[in-house]
Amino acid sequence: MQIPQDIANTIVDPKAYADGKRVDEAFKWLRKEAPLAMAQPEGFTPFWAVTRFADIQDVERQNDLFHAGDTFTTLTNKAGEEAVKKLTGGSPHLVRSLVQMDNPDHFNYRRLTQSWFLPQNLRKLEGRIREIARSFVDRMASFDGQCDFARDVAFLYPLHVIMEVIGVPERDEPLMLKLTQELFGAADPEMNRSGTDVRDTDQATLNIQQTVGELIMYFTEMSENRRQVPKEDLATVLANATIEGQPLGTFEALSYYIIAATAGHDTTSNTTAGAMWAMLDHPDQLAKVKANPALIPGLVEESIRWVTPVKHFMRSATADAEVAGVKIAKGDWMMLCYPSGNRDETAFSDPYKFDIERSPNKHVAFGYGAHVCLGQHLARMEMRILWEELLPRLDSIELAGEPKNSEANFVCGPKALPVRFKMH
Repeated sequence: MQIPQDIANTIVDPKAYADGKRVDEAFKWLRKEAPLAMAQPEGFTPFWAVTRFADIQDVERQNDLFHAGDTFTTLTNKAGEEAVKKLTGGSPHLVRSLVQMDNPDHFNYRRLTQSWFLPQNLRKLEGRIREIARSFVDRMASFDGQCDFARDVAFLYPLHVIMEVIGVPERDEPLMLKLTQELFGAADPEMNRSGTDVRDTDQATLNIQQTVGELIMYFTEMSENRRQVPKEDLATVLANATIEGQPLGTFEALSYYIIAATAGHDTTSNTTAGAMWAMLDHPDQLAKVKANPALIPGLVEESIRWVTPVKHFMRSATADAEVAGVKIAKGDWMMLCYPSGNRDETAFSDPYKFDIERSPNKHVAFGYGAHVCLGQHLARMEMRILWEELLPRLDSIELAGEPKNSEANFVCGPKALPVRFKMH
């Protein structure tokens, strides 16, 4: 079945994700009428839209059959595809991180840092993360009753944590925030490198390439430093890592830094801001968790489902296949629509309700299978600790203006959340 043109155009439109309701309605229609169907938005290569929870999991668990790296791993239009290939000499990837890898590379590169992000290792960081969280709660208190919770707290706290884990000095955190927002907010005139509504695909791609280039320069210098002066940080692990006795490829090593430094905070920032927005829209849930801090882990899990900051990844079939009774041809491109999976009525009761006591809450916001998010336990810990430190000090909080989401169809969340509050 071919998806109606207006629906197909909506699920790729950055402005529809900023709106939220518009893309939710499109996915709701698809789950009911065409849960696995071919989309051909204007100017895009046709792809299958995978919108149901079970089907997303089915594709994600079959890593040999559905590859991440054979073609573009995130959605781009035909003009964007050509622009990237022109810049890279034919490759669909401006970076080659875990996200763009398949086995055996994916397994080999992932295990280099996997132990760093396991819960038992992260416990060593808990005390330091709590210190950082406390400092940001104090920072919020210093704003004298009014701030932008997204820009003043949610963007900066996870940034500080992951930069400390990697080994980036605090003085360079504003640069990392700027470059991350340029990378993930390429379609948003308030966040991209040009600071304008970029309609020219070549210019948009060049903007991203320049941002990636700046990140590569930064981490090349850091890598060289850590080979000469090793430290207890992730940068030292990557700078000195080997696979089968050989140093990492330069491009892959630098891509590893980039994904850790960007995705390592942006998704957590989006979810943290989105959680506050959701609680302000659902004051009963805020009151409930303030009265019972034991509900904080549930708040964290529900906010991850609610926001689903990563909106999609793309996969391509390595052979003829079948998913949910639909025949997929070798080479076909597939869009895994995570926000849709996390609103699937067959997987979640009352999915459009923000419910911090939702149980079970087995969402797909971190992906599923071999490609499940490497930093998921760190993200959960950061958010849990922030709420443990902030909520007991909040006497009251309310919106002080209009919240806004960023315009992006890949990673998206609140970019402005003005609040008025009282703290002790």
